[in-house]
Amino acid sequence: MGVRGEIGLMSEYDTIDAERAADDRIAIVRLDAPEQNNVLDMEMIREFAAAITAADRDEDVWGIVVSATGDMFCAGADLNYLKELSFEEGTRFMTAYFEALDLLRETGKPVVAGVHGICAAGGNELVSACDLIVAESSARFTQPEAGVGATAAGGGVQLLPLIVGEKRAKDLLLTGRMIEAEEARAMGLINRVVPEDDAESRAIDLTKTVINNKSPQAYRTIKAIMKPWTNFGLLGQEMARDLTARVWDSDEFRERSEAFLADEDLEPRSFDGIRPPARSEE
Repeated sequence: MGVRGEIGLMSEYDTIDAERAADDRIAIVRLDAPEQNNVLDMEMIREFAAAITAADRDEDVWGIVVSATGDMFCAGADLNYLKELSFEEGTRFMTAYFEALDLLRETGKPVVAGVHGICAAGGNELVSACDLIVAESSARFTQPEAGVGATAAGGGVQLLPLIVGEKRAKDLLLTGRMIEAEEARAMGLINRVVPEDDAESRAIDLTKTVINNKSPQAYRTIKAIMKPWTNFGLLGQEMARDLTARVWDSDEFRERSEAFLADEDLEPRSFDGIRPPARSEE
């Protein structure tokens, strides 16, 4: 693996593929670890951030498309990796991940995601930070973290209520159910449903629509003015980082992650309230 076409300051990558589209004004940044279902680890997050930064800095790039290689868009964060993290390592991972999401939200250039296959957990959080999302009709979206004892606080808990509303967000987060592309479009999670094998090309077309017909100055201004809306959801970023790192550094998360990875049944756990039981009368 490695870069197949350099963009400005980009160098070679091991987990990211970055190149120019046929329209040289558009950079395509792909998750490129298909044999691992494009799971997110520290290396991929750092390389993704470097590729987005390079595209943002390149004055010849007018728009950015986020895509992926292989059959699955992204299976989320790598559980094998997460369950070995200490609290401090977890905070560093979350910091790097939030910084990658912020790059997508902060660039003045349009960022369009083209999704195929399954887009799960951290992958769904990643595309939610893009400006627009197109997905193939067979694409599936899910935030299944609660099933393995994780939190979806890498953006899912914060951004989903803003995008689809509180009740729909809780439905996705608490049940972890997988939804089809048409349902994702109907609830506002994505913008377009496109034919099979067309996600990336349609994402490029949508990017061209913006850069060909709209004022760059106006677009940057619109995006900047809208950014505080998502900032509102991310106000507790440091708290989410530390709480998530603490959850990853727990026996419950490790037990449930190992059971999930081994395809074993997850043991039900009791749900405790936050108030102490009533004192029994003596």
